[in-house]
Amino acid sequence: MNPQEIASIVSAQRAYFDSGATLPVEFRIDALKRLRTAIQSNEARIAEAIRADLGKSAFESYMCESGLVLSEISCMLRHIRSYSRERRVRTPLAQFASRSYISPAPYGVTLIMSPWNYPLLLTLDPLVDAIAAGNTAVVKPSAYSPNTSALLAELIAECFPPEYVAVITGGRAENACLLEEKFDFIFFTGSASVGRLVLEKAAPKLTPVALELGGKSPCIVDASADLKLAARRIVFGKYLNCGQTCVAPDYILCDAKVKDQLIALLKAEIRRQYGDDWCTNANYGKIINEKHFDRICGLIDPDKLACGGGSDRASLKIEPTVLDNVRFDDPVMQQEIFGPVLPVLSFTDLEQAIRSINDRPKPLALYIFSANKSAVRRVHQRCRFGGGCVNDVVIHLATSSMGFGGVGESGMGAYHGKVGFETFSHMRSIVDKKTWIDLPMRYAPYKSLYARLLHMFLR
Repeated sequence: MNPQEIASIVSAQRAYFDSGATLPVEFRIDALKRLRTAIQSNEARIAEAIRADLGKSAFESYMCESGLVLSEISCMLRHIRSYSRERRVRTPLAQFASRSYISPAPYGVTLIMSPWNYPLLLTLDPLVDAIAAGNTAVVKPSAYSPNTSALLAELIAECFPPEYVAVITGGRAENACLLEEKFDFIFFTGSASVGRLVLEKAAPKLTPVALELGGKSPCIVDASADLKLAARRIVFGKYLNCGQTCVAPDYILCDAKVKDQLIALLKAEIRRQYGDDWCTNANYGKIINEKHFDRICGLIDPDKLACGGGSDRASLKIEPTVLDNVRFDDPVMQQEIFGPVLPVLSFTDLEQAIRSINDRPKPLALYIFSANKSAVRRVHQRCRFGGGCVNDVVIHLATSSMGFGGVGESGMGAYHGKVGFETFSHMRSIVDKKTWIDLPMRYAPYKSLYARLLHMFLR
């Protein structure tokens, strides 16, 4: 799509928003119901498109993509009226007589840029929040997941006119054109490097931005943990979507006293969940493309293999891999892995683990497996991270009751449920001052009596 076509879509959406068409709550509810019907009616086609792009099974596609989008829609349909309602707040005595309230208002024309690793979920979840809040949206899915992107374009075109919601497919040229346009809000999910570019492009126009990025999310396992259960849950979260999950445990920080035992349990759990023939396992996905396949393979140090290490270029599959005796200065620890390679590092005391985490960029997620509540509290008090779990991994993003987002280098802003509604809204503060009384003390000339009253009211 050329720059003129993109500019025309943005202009049409601005005119549509300015008409007030998206403001009624009933209009937003109807839009969400149409999207829900489209997802439900095309569940099989969605699963097939995601399988073509990422090799995911239909079960995993519904569990981690379609089902979570439907859950977000259900949350919005249940609560959209209360989310949209004005909320009265206390008025200070100094402003007597008046009524103070917070009024949610949509930003206007929004841009949603989504990644390839969860191409349906990470496109439609923010779109659901944008629609619920009353915005229009230009949606730009990733060129790396062409089958899902094409299906998204088809389904959204069936649900909405382009002046309301439009999908723009393509690659870097289209991304560059979009970032030159003036939007009222930008929601970006992807790498930190592209996130910086989005922020740079938004800054001259003072466009507010939410960035959902990534990072090396640590998984602490202390000596008090239920190691067998920890291994089972870590293997699930790490190798889900072949490791291509922004909140996957990137590496394990394990108490040295139990490290060997944990690695043995990880190996057994990998075999239990994925079998011996990982390459033909229909429930085990593939790497998105050859570029990432080669990058991930280059991070596997044969001298540090605890298990795995195999790969198959023809199918773009990499065997679930665990690396032992890893150091923080190893190549695998210099970037987010985003693949099925799990380094295991050790610590001798929890303070050492906390320092190791805090010496590095703030992660999107942090996980700790421990039966020691004091240790959990200490980690949570001392470490800075987007979100996480205690004695589990990744599931904190699968709820509309809590916001999901990063901090520092792992992002800014959050979404899901009420938090997502407010992310795509400007929460206006309004004071409705009554006219039947007008206190004179704020007006000049100022008097000593008014000064005493002022000190009484404002303290």
